[in-house]
Amino acid sequence: MASDQLLFYLFATVSVVGSLLVVAQRNPIYSVLAIILSFFGLAGLYVNLEAPFVAVVQIIIYAGAIMVLFLFVVMLLNVPREDAAEWDRSHPLYRPGAMRIGGLLAVLMAAELGWALSRLPSSGGVAEQTAAVSGVRDLGRVLFTDYMFAFEVTSILIIAAMLGAVVLARKHGE
Repeated sequence: MASDQLLFYLFATVSVVGSLLVVAQRNPIYSVLAIILSFFGLAGLYVNLEAPFVAVVQIIIYAGAIMVLFLFVVMLLNVPREDAAEWDRSHPLYRPGAMRIGGLLAVLMAAELGWALSRLPSSGGVAEQTAAVSGVRDLGRVLFTDYMFAFEVTSILIIAAMLGAVVLARKHGE
């Protein structure tokens, strides 16, 4: 097994374990820390794909700025700890019907992922397919021309989510 494959499996395992811990944790602070672990695994995958700029952006923007904002929002909301057994009994998603629907959706998502991976071209790598964006300058040009609307909508969505969290926290605290 080549070292690239070994690094891929290592970083993929870190990303998957971090993502599973996000969902499995009951404490939101631990979930935020687990998603940071997942982001570092993704950054390692980007380095393995020879995309160091995207890896650095992944760490600076997501693991740095966005996760700090998530931590502030979680701390601002001051989420109370509740009894886990009581939550399990009272939460509507814990009921067997909802769990079956969730399991069905997970199977459908896995089938869709398998279908999408089967449609990848067998010849040529990712670098050959994305030759049009070869450097940071080209990436910036594409991002701020072709994808400007999506970029701005994403920033507005993040600001609206933060404002909503602040408004909810103020109503709850007063």
